[in-house]
Amino acid sequence: MIIFFSPSESKTKLDEYGSICKESFIFQDLYAKRVEAVNIYNEYINSHRADMLLDIFGIKDIEEIKEYQKNIFEEATCTAIKRYSGVSYSYLAYDSLNQNAKDYILNNVIIFSNLFGPVSANDKIPYYKLKQGAKIDSFAFEKFYKDNFSHAVDEYTANQEIVDLRAGFYEKFYQIKKKYATFKFLKQGKVVSHFAKAYRGIILKIMAENNILESKNILAHLPENLEVTDSSIKGFKEEFILNVLD
Repeated sequence: MIIFFSPSESKTKLDEYGSICKESFIFQDLYAKRVEAVNIYNEYINSHRADMLLDIFGIKDIEEIKEYQKNIFEEATCTAIKRYSGVSYSYLAYDSLNQNAKDYILNNVIIFSNLFGPVSANDKIPYYKLKQGAKIDSFAFEKFYKDNFSHAVDEYTANQEIVDLRAGFYEKFYQIKKKYATFKFLKQGKVVSHFAKAYRGIILKIMAENNILESKNILAHLPENLEVTDSSIKGFKEEFILNVLD
């Protein structure tokens, strides 16, 4: 089982390991390519005035710039699953899980980082800031990673079932080419947008706590406020419609 997950804009400042190296990441054969993308970012943020970096960081306060304008190759790291701290990660509550559930996440989750591309939950990444969809001149990170990492992700997931819990934007990093399961959340007949992040975190937590190895078994462990109302198959995608009751 492989679960695809989104990153988050908010991050912890936890530091547990040294700076990034080849062994920090999954897909080690592609480390040089990963460094190519990260170096474009690193050189840009360290060679431009603070006022020119507000957009790429997605912030408005120029005083915050110094927090992110560092040599990212020298920064300490922590596991990706602990680095991100947004809504999905708050509802996952990784630190509250037992060791078996934590191991499930470390072994089965791929997060699509805006800067580092597809990383495992156990990969070591530094504290950084890069707005979703931000470009550096004409360089688009999502296109770069799709072009250079898709074959590796294909091979990695070849014999595994996939559950896609990503937000729609992250499909630009990798397009699934085999059968997979995903979820749409509705409340009073309308698609839940922002709070869908919370439900994705809840689904991942359910999967980890119950050691889910087949997507069909997720439905038997849904919380009381989520009910399956429909499902559809379109191409490779099997989408389950979940109604939010509260």
